[in-house]
Amino acid sequence: MIDKTALASTIASLGLVLGIASGEAVAQMPYNMDEMQPSQNTPTEQFQRISQPLVNKIAVTLGGLGLIGLELWWFLGSKPKSRQATALGDIQEVTVTVDGGYEPSQIVVKAGQKVRLNFDRKDPSSCLEEVRFPDFGIAQTLPLNKVTPIEFTPEKPGRYEFTCGMNMFRGVVEVQSANTTAIQTSNDPKGVQSHVHF
Repeated sequence: MIDKTALASTIASLGLVLGIASGEAVAQMPYNMDEMQPSQNTPTEQFQRISQPLVNKIAVTLGGLGLIGLELWWFLGSKPKSRQATALGDIQEVTVTVDGGYEPSQIVVKAGQKVRLNFDRKDPSSCLEEVRFPDFGIAQTLPLNKVTPIEFTPEKPGRYEFTCGMNMFRGVVEVQSANTTAIQTSNDPKGVQSHVHF
């Protein structure tokens, strides 16, 4: 998972550098106070063209295109991370890191067996201080820098969503039938899982 804090810092730094560069270009432009006074013969509605160096135009254009590409990738191209729960005796267990969201954000478990999700909260934002599983009637506070186990037993196959306290960050528990085995097909280039029933 991409560190969202580092990504936001990089975007802010890029904006600051571009702002300083364009401000310096304007500050270095020569001007004449007489030209700034409205002339008797020139209408005041006319604007004077300010020519920018080609390097500034290219830098601003590339920066804008880069930010647009980053936003498209972030909202359309990034796929949720999925993890199969590890069976420890009669409990299926997964550790979920809470840091700018949930990692993994998609958890695969079997129906009819107890699930333990260990939420390890690293993000101090107030939005992530609680996790809710509405389908199981669970709302649990997550103390910062501590692992908080949440246990439940999903009886029916399906997709069960969990969210932060403000409903901004989401994850999914995908419950599969107890007699379903997830396998990876060798001829599938995208790695989509197929399900085989026994």
